[in-house]
Amino acid sequence: MEKLGVIAALAALAQESRLDIFRLLVQAGAEGMTVGSIAEQLGLPSATLSFHLNQLKHAHLVTFRRDGRSLIYSAAYPVMNDLLAYLTENCCQGDASACGVGECVPAPTAVGEPRHEAPARSRLGR
Repeated sequence: MEKLGVIAALAALAQESRLDIFRLLVQAGAEGMTVGSIAEQLGLPSATLSFHLNQLKHAHLVTFRRDGRSLIYSAAYPVMNDLLAYLTENCCQGDASACGVGECVPAPTAVGEPRHEAPARSRLGR
């Protein structure tokens, strides 16, 4: 990953709502989440959510696809893994494998199969 891409990704994640959104999408896995589900989970108004999703999209940290009238957002796992690799390439005296840092690969979720993930920190009640 080039240095400018790293800076853009870190800048995008340096804001609390965007970090919450990204973590929620990572937890959601490859199937992603609709904009409405993200807004509901995090208690964000749609205009605010749209702004933050655009920032994450600009940093290439999320992708989206259209499903009928819905937009489904997903974490861009290859970009996230490149960012992690960049940040840890010199850890443990140059042997990143000794640090136990690996790649994140989202597990496929069977249709209709219940998922049990911890919800992202809610913005409600803060």
